[in-house]
Amino acid sequence: MKYLIVLSLSLYSFYALATGYQISVKVDEAAGKKIKLAYYYLGNIYLKDSVMFDNAGSGVFKGDTLLPQGLYMIYLDEKNNFDFLLGADQDFSVSRKSFISTDLEIKGAVESEEFLKYTRFLKELQNKGTELNKRIGTAPAADKPALKKELEGLTSKVHEYWLEIYQKYPKTMLAAFLTANYVPALDVSSLPVEVQKNDSILLVAKFYYQQKHFWDYFDYTDERMLYTPLFKPKLETWFTKVLFQDYDSVKTEVIDFIEKVKPHKRIFQFAASWFLNSGINSNVMGMDAMFVDIARRYYLSGQAFWTTDESLKKIRENVMFLEHNLIGMTAPDLTLETFDGEFVNLHKIKSKITIVLIYEPTCSHCKEFVPKFHAEIYEKYRNRGLSVYAIYSMNKKEEWGEFLQKHNMFDWINVWDERHISQFKILYDARKTPGVYVLDENKKIIAKGMQLENFDRFLAGYLN
Repeated sequence: MKYLIVLSLSLYSFYALATGYQISVKVDEAAGKKIKLAYYYLGNIYLKDSVMFDNAGSGVFKGDTLLPQGLYMIYLDEKNNFDFLLGADQDFSVSRKSFISTDLEIKGAVESEEFLKYTRFLKELQNKGTELNKRIGTAPAADKPALKKELEGLTSKVHEYWLEIYQKYPKTMLAAFLTANYVPALDVSSLPVEVQKNDSILLVAKFYYQQKHFWDYFDYTDERMLYTPLFKPKLETWFTKVLFQDYDSVKTEVIDFIEKVKPHKRIFQFAASWFLNSGINSNVMGMDAMFVDIARRYYLSGQAFWTTDESLKKIRENVMFLEHNLIGMTAPDLTLETFDGEFVNLHKIKSKITIVLIYEPTCSHCKEFVPKFHAEIYEKYRNRGLSVYAIYSMNKKEEWGEFLQKHNMFDWINVWDERHISQFKILYDARKTPGVYVLDENKKIIAKGMQLENFDRFLAGYLN
């Protein structure tokens, strides 16, 4: 596995002065080599210190202030390194013969020692799992159920180990790290019998139980968890798999999350940035509203202390292009000129579904999408309540006419804004073409940015 070692991390430090750290390390094959002390931080690994080891393979990493608790690494190169957990005790020793040997020993730090015991326990279970899988593959059919049950029981043993540590060492980095991905399972026997026997209802019950208890053993306001590889994947899983993928459903949850971590500078920076980027990069229709809300609430209000002027300029620009055309909003009204010189008002079109289609004939995607949309979608639904308000986005009328003639599209409401007075490119975010917006009979935006292959099923439900 390749690791990214970053030389510095320019974030506000809030750790108070303490007695400092001293980690004595001995690795026989590190003799005479420069060894690094690195730490995990939100998916990357950063360099903290480096020491030239003596001819006996010994070296000491030390500093005047305590290190942030988390997962750390003794690092020579990509192939020669190993992890250890750093808790409250930061004066201890680490030794092993080589970087890949199994004889790692830690003395003087209870949490680090217990984590080492856990890794050995986990390795034993992994070996047991491999053995059971092999036996299942060759065992007689009658023996397979018992072997599979034994295999499934290994997961329970891991969970039991986590919970024992959680109770024995409460509030420690060790307990927080081991139980971070533990989500309690619903006790099905506690449900009414009719629910237990209905697979669909039972599945829903399990889903909502997981949603409610997802963070039970992960304190996302605990800044120590940033110094592990666990925080970011946990947040991604919650947002993309636990929450229902619709912004109206996730909005309260997301804002509540950010508000709870706001007093914790580093977590606030990470969370607000992550949700902002997730909003604008999401493939889920309507999730761009999350970008707009978070941008307004935290960035444009000045709360995002980490933002540069250049980044803020880009955020403000994106908000400008998105804020008028979000799902659920009434579409901005336009009155544009047709190819024949008349003017048509968008909101006065009487139709069950009106599609605003913005395109330019020289756009490679438009060349394929627009004619296919006319032939495969419009022709099929034109007599069932579908209208198309097709906006030519450029100012070359001859080019426009040739495109309409070539693809026989004069049966659309073809309009343009030669002098760009209406600001349709801002109101409908025409930075990329084709731009597609689906409006209901009241001109509310009900979909946008849809792919051609999704239109048939979508319109069939509305225009039945």
